[in-house]
Amino acid sequence: MEFIYYRIEAVFQIVVQYGVLMLECAGVVTIIYTTLKSIWACIKHDNQVRLILAKGIALALEFKLGGEVLRTVIVREWSELAILGAVILLRGALTFLIHWEIKNEEAHLE
Repeated sequence: MEFIYYRIEAVFQIVVQYGVLMLECAGVVTIIYTTLKSIWACIKHDNQVRLILAKGIALALEFKLGGEVLRTVIVREWSELAILGAVILLRGALTFLIHWEIKNEEAHLE
């Protein structure tokens, strides 16, 4: 019975690790795509460059934040949980600030 428990735990850890990896990759791809899109908008002298970049960064941070939250599932020590908690708080604060900047930029463009 103990063998089955450890086997299920190992499979669960692998699934969570791949989920974290997919979310992290989605965040990186989003940042790269947004950067390229912003550079193109800058070349075209689009006045919404900041808005495009801010929205892309906010979306990427959401993916990265999801990866961190998922990572908390497989934490084994309190020190790891404290570090993940700090990272989640920082990314959450950054997301909040970027959304505030998006609101201000949209109001400015109207």
